[in-house]
Amino acid sequence: MAPEREPSNFVVEPLGLTHGRAHFSSGIQSLDIYLRTQARQDLKKGVAAPFVITNDGKTIAGYYTLSQFSVELEVLPEGIARKLPRYPMVPATLLGRLAVASAYRGRGLGRSLLMDALRRSYQLSKEVASAVVIVDAKDDSAMSFYRKYGFLALPKIERRLFLPMRTIQQMFPGAP
Repeated sequence: MAPEREPSNFVVEPLGLTHGRAHFSSGIQSLDIYLRTQARQDLKKGVAAPFVITNDGKTIAGYYTLSQFSVELEVLPEGIARKLPRYPMVPATLLGRLAVASAYRGRGLGRSLLMDALRRSYQLSKEVASAVVIVDAKDDSAMSFYRKYGFLALPKIERRLFLPMRTIQQMFPGAP
């Protein structure tokens, strides 16, 4: 699928001090609590890079996190694993969380966040190797969302999906 631009006036940017986290509500308690209480700490400790989508520089309409990760070569499907070196662990990027505030649903922000995360992951993979993007889907709805964009199941790990970086590269043909 070709990437689309964010809906008008929405910008994806790194989580900053001006972003109001206290009232974010996606309807999924664990994702809401993470943004409100843990995201800044993870950023400070260098364990996750949170990005937000906003239309006013303050109100968070959605967010996602990225982290470096690795996956065991043996959990990847054979057709993918065959194309990779036989290292026990394969470098990956973890799309740890992705949520859209309930008040902003239906505007394409989930897609915008995902495309931004994939584009950013691809660009970063040129400097810090990453063969795949990994996601852990919270529920069936999240599974369907990621599958719609080409994510494949890792058969040995329930609700874990991946997208090869080569596939992501094809999604952004003109990307530097």
